[in-house]
Amino acid sequence: MRHGFPIAETSARVRRLVLRSLSLGLLLSPFFLGAQSSLASDVFPAKSVEMIVANTAGGGYDQYARLVARHFGQNLPGRPTVIVRNMPGAGGVRAANYLFNIPARDGSVIALFTREAALAPLLLPSQGAYQFKAEEFNWIGSPQQDLGLLLVTTKAASNFEQLKQRQLVMSGTGAGSGPTTFPILLNQVLGTRFKVVAGYPGSQEALMAVENGEADGHVSGGSSAAFRARIDPLIEKGQLQVLMQLGMSRDPAYSAPLALDLVQEAKDRQLLELAFTPQYLGRPIAAPPGVSPQIVATLRRAFEQTMQDPNFLSEARAQRLDLNPVTGAQIEEILKRVYAMPPDLIARAIELGK
Repeated sequence: MRHGFPIAETSARVRRLVLRSLSLGLLLSPFFLGAQSSLASDVFPAKSVEMIVANTAGGGYDQYARLVARHFGQNLPGRPTVIVRNMPGAGGVRAANYLFNIPARDGSVIALFTREAALAPLLLPSQGAYQFKAEEFNWIGSPQQDLGLLLVTTKAASNFEQLKQRQLVMSGTGAGSGPTTFPILLNQVLGTRFKVVAGYPGSQEALMAVENGEADGHVSGGSSAAFRARIDPLIEKGQLQVLMQLGMSRDPAYSAPLALDLVQEAKDRQLLELAFTPQYLGRPIAAPPGVSPQIVATLRRAFEQTMQDPNFLSEARAQRLDLNPVTGAQIEEILKRVYAMPPDLIARAIELGK
């Protein structure tokens, strides 16, 4: 009999040592460390998620929220159910107050806000009982950033320079809305000569006024699929034209330039950026403050995966919902920049909204 371990036992020990060495090498490899780090951050304790919608059921915000909700949970660890609950009130401030002050800080409650809510404490300081700080929310993302369009009949003007030479009547909606304030803003920073006739109930009625000859044009606050379906045939017929785009990024569907690219003064550019921030936010989704960085990272990653999910994209197309996503980090960045703008610039923006 040989001294030492039997051959079978020795072979088994060798295999264990080899496997242990291989495992240690794999654990220390950069690839596995990266994957392990990803898995470590991919934590999500909640079994269900409540998504508050700061608007009534059946509207545009609600439609986007329910679309995201149907797919968002599939991209979260454990695939929790996402339940939508409508909480309209005070132009979105009620939902923002609620989310900011809820005790649940585990990602189990999130909210889709109106695009104006995040800037309301800054631009409408005396018009609401604000119990939140927009910069302290944990922003997850937005499925759609919006874009305003400067529309003018071909009879009224044929190019942007003519807008500085003659007065054009523009159909506006309610006080403080984009269609009412944007023309005045363009007068101040670009020298246009728009006269706003406000009071039309909505964009469809404001467009009807342009078609009927009551107004020379209209500056939209957004450009939804329904809105484009209304204006594109008029553009194709040569009755209407887009002379400018109002937002943070240009839509290649229209050849008109961005207003931001036409301004000369730095302060005017800042003012436009401030005015267009709600368009950029679009349909912003946030978690409350105090949620751990790991859970915030998981929520953001799930949102970004949802925006690329083939099933989500297919359903959005079927519902004719435009998608132009903004990440949570991008929302966080622009809000920090806007809230740090000089007081005199904020005062100028507040005056425009009156």
